[in-house]
Amino acid sequence: MAATALKRITSESVAHYADMFSAMGTEPRLRIMRLLLSAHPVGMVVGDIASELDIPNSTLSHHLEKLKNENLVAVRREGTFLWYSANTEALKELLGFLYAECCTRNKAIEPRNFISTCK
Repeated sequence: MAATALKRITSESVAHYADMFSAMGTEPRLRIMRLLLSAHPVGMVVGDIASELDIPNSTLSHHLEKLKNENLVAVRREGTFLWYSANTEALKELLGFLYAECCTRNKAIEPRNFISTCK
């Protein structure tokens, strides 16, 4: 039974990570994530994101909602402004998921090669 529970938890985790990758799996959303990471930790207001990436507000709203639903971005209200920021803890978890398989368990990529790529 314990092995079945472990498999179930692992399957749920994999599904969760797949949803996160799916949320970032469009060109506009990946651009949004990169921009928000460049503005970390302060974040950016919606209007600045829209003008920086040349995305109409209605479309941007849809993309930000998808990223927020997967916990990839956080939003806070300051007066009449909505500030969005990258959720680096969620990204750390997602990258850790990939790193654990490719760089520690079976060494498909040597850890030192992965780290040097990130520098």
